[in-house]
Amino acid sequence: MADAPDLTGTVVIVTGASRGIGKGVVAGLAELGASVVCAARSEDALRTVVGGIEAAGGTALAVRCDIGDERDIANLVTTTVDRFGAVDALINNAMTPTREAFASSSADQWDESMRVNVRSLYLFARAVVPLMAARGGGSIVNISSHGADHATTPYMPPGYLFYTVAKAALERFTSSLAPEVKDLGIVVNALRPGAVKTEMTELEYGPDHDWSGWTSPSDVVAPVAALAAAAGSDFTGNVIDVGGFGKTWG
Repeated sequence: MADAPDLTGTVVIVTGASRGIGKGVVAGLAELGASVVCAARSEDALRTVVGGIEAAGGTALAVRCDIGDERDIANLVTTTVDRFGAVDALINNAMTPTREAFASSSADQWDESMRVNVRSLYLFARAVVPLMAARGGGSIVNISSHGADHATTPYMPPGYLFYTVAKAALERFTSSLAPEVKDLGIVVNALRPGAVKTEMTELEYGPDHDWSGWTSPSDVVAPVAALAAAAGSDFTGNVIDVGGFGKTWG
């Protein structure tokens, strides 16, 4: 895989690994030599993903995890350490569905989005930072979106209020956590993957949508791998665009 680092010996947790970007990322990271821990709510889908990785010669573990459940997060991290002995990188990719027009939305839906999509970032950091620090460093990669940027507001479809606020919070969490853990050798970065064609976007936009210019989940692998391998470096606290990979960063 061009421009992607060798991740042999690296243990990487990826949330939302049963489909879309997460599914493509775990397959690609395993191909680069990482032991990948695939987390999602659907056990059946995870078994299929892990089976495909193992059939290709990779090393993978499926762990059911609802990122809105603190006990599930703790179990995911504990199971990872029990199996592989460490956590070198965490890819926060999972996100609960959040599309709802403001007029028809409720405070309960808002609270649920913040609880799952934002609170989970803090809980995961609390779970993995001590382990990474004990190992001498690590990397946290938060998958964001251009929707977090104020400039994209005129181009967002209706109903993305919760989504864009959650992604903006993710980016601010990234830049705020980074300096607090830098001396531990831990880097924290947010990646905007751009327009990626996935199962969800196909449902969202329909079969007749013009997909020209869109990428696939496999195109996100090398940038994520580069960030996962950045532990101990000064490259931290960044919100970066996948399009700059190999040009302005990486």
